[in-house]
Amino acid sequence: MIRKILIANRGEIAVRIARACAEMGIKSVAIYTDADRHALHVKKADEAYSVGADPMQGYLNAHTIVNLAVASGCDAIHPGYGFLSENPLLAETCQRRGIRFIGPSAEVIRRMGDKVEARKAMIAAGLPVTPGSEGNLAGVEQARTIAAQIGYPVMLKATNGGGGRGIRQCADDAELLRNYERVVSEASKAFGKPEVFVEKCIVAPRHIEVQVLADAHGNVVHLFERDCSIQRRNQKLIEIAPSPQLSPQQRQRVCTLAVEAARAVGYQNAGTVEFLLDAQGDFYFMEMNTRLQVEHTITETITGLDIVQEQIRIAAGEPLSMQQDGISFRGFAAEFRINAEDPQNSFLPSFGRVSRYYAPGGPGVRTDAAIYTGYVIPPYYDSMCVKLTAWALDWEALIARSRRALNDLSLSGVKTTIPYYLQILQHPAFRAGRFDTTFVDSHPELLAYSLRRPHENIAAAISAVIAAQAGL
Repeated sequence: MIRKILIANRGEIAVRIARACAEMGIKSVAIYTDADRHALHVKKADEAYSVGADPMQGYLNAHTIVNLAVASGCDAIHPGYGFLSENPLLAETCQRRGIRFIGPSAEVIRRMGDKVEARKAMIAAGLPVTPGSEGNLAGVEQARTIAAQIGYPVMLKATNGGGGRGIRQCADDAELLRNYERVVSEASKAFGKPEVFVEKCIVAPRHIEVQVLADAHGNVVHLFERDCSIQRRNQKLIEIAPSPQLSPQQRQRVCTLAVEAARAVGYQNAGTVEFLLDAQGDFYFMEMNTRLQVEHTITETITGLDIVQEQIRIAAGEPLSMQQDGISFRGFAAEFRINAEDPQNSFLPSFGRVSRYYAPGGPGVRTDAAIYTGYVIPPYYDSMCVKLTAWALDWEALIARSRRALNDLSLSGVKTTIPYYLQILQHPAFRAGRFDTTFVDSHPELLAYSLRRPHENIAAAISAVIAAQAGL
């Protein structure tokens, strides 16, 4: 049994994991840097310990974190997402110190984190993979040779990349020559390794990913798919489950491929297999994320399953609590990443004090957040401050509920992506369920919005009347 878990993360995902622990009767331990001393995850956990003054290094030191887990009597560590969640060093250190790592083995993390090795594994398993280099590129001339063979456009990608970084699309030889050193530099700076590879670019694809769960007893199931096509610079903005763009046959096909991928690498715990869907209806394996995803909330919403609790049970050696024929979905759900950014200023981060925060509620609405009124959003971390999840029985009802919930959500003191999402919800193509990964770039007119939402206009009018009366 697992009785106490150290949460090796911060923010809303740390709060999310602490809540799962509370429901399971498991003690939770939070870690924090000086910048997070007053963070919500520190308040929600049963215990909390400082990992130093540096705003980043405290969350990135695997040895310090595991030592703290041992010293505080923890049985396991949950890495959340980001930081060390896909670093095999944390999994290895946990194993060496007798702490359960709530995730796959270090070997699988390492293998699937290397995009070239992941491609090789999927090819061996018979999954469709986009044409490209068989290994890491020796130089730009090899990249040009392969690009000529498979045809432009192509994608240059960091072999150890993730999170949308270290990726450049090249339409011709000139762009490939111009971007090659940039990708190598990005790969070196962001991931500590300069290796890159090249693959055929699927033009205007839909980004479809499948949530899988696998235990130590040979059971592997999928929890259906998510559509992550609404993205900017390979960073997801809005996620939807299930995809409104797939037929039942396509859904069966991609979910079967995901289970086969997980079995092929001996996967255990929660993971996500990501695919690109081209205009001809063909799926291509893209990558496998060996961790909990930001957007797991929409899968939980349509299936009724708690993925974090399943992760903990799997790490404890228990079999999955359900088999594939017992898993179904109902309705549609969408997750909106509310980022502290200014979309009208090239999505520039907008950090600072939250002067007012009100979370929406009502039927079919869920918020995951780590902010509160008076909280200062620090400039050191990702700009996402709230995840808003909406659910409804059908697609049109989901759009209506999402608009209502976004309008209900009040977050003042920083600029956010809320008004931009309201614009997207009104676009005819989105409302018709027709969009791909080029949607954001193809519709710059969606940035021409008013900063005031309807209820803010009313509030401004009331304030003006009060001010006028006071002046009489």
